[in-house]
Amino acid sequence: MNKVYPSAAEALKGIVKDGQLLAVGGFGLCGIPEALIAALRDSGKKNLTVISNNAGVDGFGLGQLLETRQIKKMISSYVGENKEFERQYLAGVLELEFTPQGTLAEKLRAGGAGIPAFFTRTGVGTIVAEGKETREFDGHVYVMERALKPEVSLVKAYKADSSGNLVFRRTARNFNPAASRCRAPARHLRSPHRRERAPREAHREAHDSQRSVITRRCGSPNELEI
Repeated sequence: MNKVYPSAAEALKGIVKDGQLLAVGGFGLCGIPEALIAALRDSGKKNLTVISNNAGVDGFGLGQLLETRQIKKMISSYVGENKEFERQYLAGVLELEFTPQGTLAEKLRAGGAGIPAFFTRTGVGTIVAEGKETREFDGHVYVMERALKPEVSLVKAYKADSSGNLVFRRTARNFNPAASRCRAPARHLRSPHRRERAPREAHREAHDSQRSVITRRCGSPNELEI
């Protein structure tokens, strides 16, 4: 089955809708799915809850969706460097669920693995743990965190094949594997050429991938891959 679509807009058609919970890969501006974010902006879908390490910057990445007021809530670990985010949050029009970075990654991994919740020491005794169940294990207090199960994931890969096997590149791997764990992900694939990749080389296997689009490198303003 060929899962490659001719454009980002076509890849999103029929699977994105108002009020959805989405996961978006990337760290800062490194490894973000630029083409899919732009296509999501152009789709006009609104009242979105977005799970992402950060909220992009003004005018780029998820910052584009903030400018068009398509995001109603962010679940993130870092939201600096975005003045529009600050304006909306302080005005009470944007909700924010702060989550420690490692906990955020584990919430996505757990959701994809069918694990409804887990315990962690991160956040115990802080505002992060307020209203959450805590338990003591081996003399230490842990807080229970619920898994995240996004309906759609937008991620960026370096190489792919027509079946949907994905290979991520260097530091752009970051949150993309974790974000890609939902059941119906839409993939933004970056590859200089369409190349067949053997499944054994893949970081994410084809059964997890629903749709792909091959694009040229967009070039984030400060993207650095090491």
